[in-house]
Amino acid sequence: MATVRPPAVAGSFYPGNANALQSVVREHLGDARKSSSSGSSWPKALIAPHAGFMYSGSVAARAFVTLEPGSDVIHRVVLLGPSHHVPFGGLAVPSSTAFETPLGPVPIDETARRHVLELPFVHILDDAHHWEHSLEVQLPFLQEVIEAFSLLPIAVGRATPSQVRQVLDAVWGGDETVIVISSDLSHYHDYETARGMDVATANAIEQLEPERIEYQDACGRIGVQGLLQAAKDRALAVETLDLRSSGDTAGGRSQVVGYGAWAFTVSKSGSP
Repeated sequence: MATVRPPAVAGSFYPGNANALQSVVREHLGDARKSSSSGSSWPKALIAPHAGFMYSGSVAARAFVTLEPGSDVIHRVVLLGPSHHVPFGGLAVPSSTAFETPLGPVPIDETARRHVLELPFVHILDDAHHWEHSLEVQLPFLQEVIEAFSLLPIAVGRATPSQVRQVLDAVWGGDETVIVISSDLSHYHDYETARGMDVATANAIEQLEPERIEYQDACGRIGVQGLLQAAKDRALAVETLDLRSSGDTAGGRSQVVGYGAWAFTVSKSGSP
């Protein structure tokens, strides 16, 4: 029986009305285009934040706008984010046939799901997806910048970076596949402390050094580290697109959350 995972945070993390949501997403993307260099290529992988749009939407847009040159080529998105509500071992995919947002349903990529379920640490666990926002908030941006795509949503539990890398290896694909890792950065430090921590994390990402990213540096640390391992194996080039915090976008500066956006591309000397 076909089942659709309904939106859990529409109306809180982002507008619940389709027209209002599309307007907000387009505004963020329009602002991002002003700082983005145009070209004919697009990244293989992204890291994007997952807070409410008023806090991190402008940073997330800097990542997603880079996919626009491949809008008619990309047709599969592999999306990984941390599980904030349900503890479990390994990684979890849903049993549903689609994820829905106010902008419409996104079909689940059944072939990719079967591939990752062959790994012993990947399981079907709908509870891990039911209330999870780290994956859902990325979808409206993806729905706006890609013409049509299927989705493999993966919640990361008590897993290892190596397990994430194995999952990515299983569904890496070619130009038709884009990988998105969902993660915020430091949490609830004062503005200057957070800035120092986030700059250090950005440097570790740029240098493809996952071992330098610690628990307090990023809530999606395991997914980020797994991507960095895969990117290093494939000699991908990394670019920091944006690095800010809630102290820059909305709210005070006594306790902030850090946000960053990164793009991973095939370097001239590397291989896909």
